[in-house]
Amino acid sequence: MKKLIKGDEVIVIAGKDKGKKGVITERFSNDRLIVEGINQVKKHQKPNPNNNETGGIVSKSMPIHQSNLAIYNPETQKADKVSIKELDTGEKVRVFSSSGSQLQTSK
Repeated sequence: MKKLIKGDEVIVIAGKDKGKKGVITERFSNDRLIVEGINQVKKHQKPNPNNNETGGIVSKSMPIHQSNLAIYNPETQKADKVSIKELDTGEKVRVFSSSGSQLQTSK
């Protein structure tokens, strides 16, 4: 079970976007995530008339390493760590390390 999944609200704890919040939109690889509005770069794109794409300079979100992210805890309004706990039924759930409260899954 992954500690950070698609749909989680996270805070950047290191890098050029330190302190910004965003939502995970996709898992790029095993340890890199794409977060909405974080790690934006400018890309020079050629026009492609076959796909109705215009050319110019476009802004694009690039992947960021998961070690530079921490999950946002709405109770404390701060960044928090996630741990995995096994329930009596054998089901694994994600919980906040600071309070022990269970995370709501966004699926």
